Amino acid sequence: MITDTTSLKLEKENPDAEDFLPLLGTDYVEFYVGNAKQAAHYYKTAFGFQSFAYAGLETGMKDRSSYVITQDKIKIVLTSPLNAESPINDHLAKHGDGVKVVALWVDDATKSWEETTKRGAKSYMEPTKEEDQHGYVVRSGIHTYGDTVHIFVERSNYNGVFLPNYRKWESHYNPAPVGLKYVDHMVGNVGWGEMNKWVEFYAKVMGFAQLISFDDKDISTDYTALMSKVMSNGNGRIKFPINEPAEGKKKSQIEEYIDFYNGAGVQHIAVATDNIIHTVSEMKNRGVEFLYVPSNYYDDLLDRVGEIDEDIEPLKERGILVDRDDEGYLLQLFTKPQMDRPTLFFEIIQRKGAKSFGKGNFKALFEAIEREQEVRGTL
Repeated sequence: MITDTTSLKLEKENPDAEDFLPLLGTDYVEFYVGNAKQAAHYYKTAFGFQSFAYAGLETGMKDRSSYVITQDKIKIVLTSPLNAESPINDHLAKHGDGVKVVALWVDDATKSWEETTKRGAKSYMEPTKEEDQHGYVVRSGIHTYGDTVHIFVERSNYNGVFLPNYRKWESHYNPAPVGLKYVDHMVGNVGWGEMNKWVEFYAKVMGFAQLISFDDKDISTDYTALMSKVMSNGNGRIKFPINEPAEGKKKSQIEEYIDFYNGAGVQHIAVATDNIIHTVSEMKNRGVEFLYVPSNYYDDLLDRVGEIDEDIEPLKERGILVDRDDEGYLLQLFTKPQMDRPTLFFEIIQRKGAKSFGKGNFKALFEAIEREQEVRGTL
């Protein structure tokens, strides 16, 4: 959830968006994974997340176990099935580990469900009051692209650790954070010709407006191409770029993702930091693999982006990309996929005024991804 002073500057960032669905921020992101306990250990060790909450057999949850990990305002829920009958198994067989729920923090989950379903959203979860001795939470949900869903979370009357049926997860193993602050944006990959359908969905059903668009002339290399449109709510706290493949000589990263994920889904989660050099250094030291950026990217960097606060050499050593827009500049770097399937990855981003998404880095980024695809034999 974004509640710091940085986010307050975004209150009127996207005046074209409608306000019938006020969103306060990202509440949590839930992954369906094959082994939640081991996944939690990985994200704690490699990404610096902390133990936060747990639900499972010990808390009365009979069909699944969930571990909640946190870092600053980011909450990730890692969920695994506990028996063969759980529908989570079908999701895992089809997609592998991946994002199932993008939960949005709202004042009124019932109104959020009513407003979206009457505009055409397919209901995933009718408004449901969940309570325990710490109060109650109301949650509701709608389907979006692929098997991904949005759950609206109303928690103003709840004082428990996370949600009812969760208990505080105490652990003596909590490696130091790496400096991740909040979810900056989340990118969805959809199939051929589906981008505008989902852009229209977010505009009509959720009141989002388009911030920016990129076509295959903006995002292309000698081999592959894609198209993308960025949708945002009114206060700018929720940003969902939507990608689709475009025609190229070889298979694009979007096609590779859809082939291995077996459909549309969340491609990457961009998480913000105030010190990307420190964050990336820590993550590399803990075993996180990042895309390789050739050293010649930095030969004319200052000519392309102008003066920056950082020294070039530490950026070059870590492969950190830099881009500038009218508002300032940003620094970014992308991990390799975090699963065996070449699907979900993370972006580490530090904004120094810029509100864009690194258009000037697209060619370098996608050439780096293509090098990985070539090694995998999927280009």
